[in-house]
Amino acid sequence: MPNSRPPKTVVWFEDGKRPNVADRLEKEPGISFHRLSYDAPEADNWKALSAAHVYCITSTRQELPEEYRCSAALLARCPELLAVSTTGAGYDTVDVAACTPAGVLVVNQSGANADAVAEHALAMMLSLAKNIPQTDRSLRAGRGVPREDFKGWNTRGRTLGVIGIGNTGRRLARLCSPGLQMKVLAYDPYLNAEEIRERGARKVDLATLLAQSRFVSIHCPHNDETRNMIGERELAAMQPGSYLITTARGGIVDEQALAAALRSGHLAGAGVDVWNEEPPPPSHPLLALDNVIATHHTAGITHDSRDNMRDWNAEQVLGILRGERPPRLINPDAWPRFSKRFERVFGISPK
Repeated sequence: MPNSRPPKTVVWFEDGKRPNVADRLEKEPGISFHRLSYDAPEADNWKALSAAHVYCITSTRQELPEEYRCSAALLARCPELLAVSTTGAGYDTVDVAACTPAGVLVVNQSGANADAVAEHALAMMLSLAKNIPQTDRSLRAGRGVPREDFKGWNTRGRTLGVIGIGNTGRRLARLCSPGLQMKVLAYDPYLNAEEIRERGARKVDLATLLAQSRFVSIHCPHNDETRNMIGERELAAMQPGSYLITTARGGIVDEQALAAALRSGHLAGAGVDVWNEEPPPPSHPLLALDNVIATHHTAGITHDSRDNMRDWNAEQVLGILRGERPPRLINPDAWPRFSKRFERVFGISPK
């Protein structure tokens, strides 16, 4: 008797990133893989989406048209959808609260680019402390500025405050202590003191971290709890002459308040990789400041991390389609309903 079960169908919008999950999944036997395009007729895209079992989705809000974000409206139009897999650590483009009661798993690739982001944050810290951007620009513009004007600071023995000590935060802690012999404090309400100690830091509350740290680096997700978490009050609570590094997600730091704190001289510098609007407009006030290192959400983009994200994403999707519980499951409460839906579609019970 012929197999009447539907092919395991995965969709992904072409985003120009190389390598990507499509490079792996479209070669997998037993997978019906569809590369979609934002420029294609909407009817064609929705035809593919409505039949998909897995949607591989970008984790960056600015890259995804709103109608293709995983919202309750999209779920209503995609009755076969069993899982949504983001391309990176973030899942800003997915309404997890809508997915869970629908029995749709949400997974990410948290940790795949953690080394890249931690190294980028450290590079920003050292560049700011040594005034490297300023002296580079001065030498290119001409002569006449005394080198004493670019005198910086050593990082050894100073205090680093890490907001969110997950995959990336813990790697930064290890780079800085014992690597640079820095003291490391961490604010993370989801980990206890022993867990944070094992990750190379001492657990403190946010107020203590801001008051005692010469460098503050942000590595928490962007959600309702962290939106605008670092605003005018928190920046004022930081040490005079301290530095802020943000490589997590735009929207955690109040950009206007940060610009004001830098202009006033209260903060000595900032490294900004993530923005409310990406890329930020040329008129953005932070881009006018000499003591800001600005990068275009590139902290996690290296050849190595792209390879990791391709492979981790593909392997997790393939595991889900075999009925395996994924290792980076954001909404475990969705598992019971997902299991019933999976068995109804494919005729086997998930493991």
